[in-house]
Amino acid sequence: MERNSLIQLTQDTDGYVRMSRHFPAQTMISISFTDGTTGEYSGRRMNEIYDQALADFRLANNMDVKGFNRNAKNIHRRNAVEHVPVQSGMK
Repeated sequence: MERNSLIQLTQDTDGYVRMSRHFPAQTMISISFTDGTTGEYSGRRMNEIYDQALADFRLANNMDVKGFNRNAKNIHRRNAVEHVPVQSGMK
């Protein structure tokens, strides 16, 4: 199996990395954490973290699983997250 290139992300001071979309599952992502450590994660694992952040965002904003607020008069089509919480030593 051929490994795709390495993507490098940096954790911000609030504990997030910028991730506005899914990565290819086999891509390796290197994260530099604010505590000085680094970690490598598969695209598949980062996609799981992204999906959880998206679900949390939708829940906090009273949206359904497709990202729509059925009670609102106007439906926003842009209901994605752009920053994903990460922490040093995560699995």
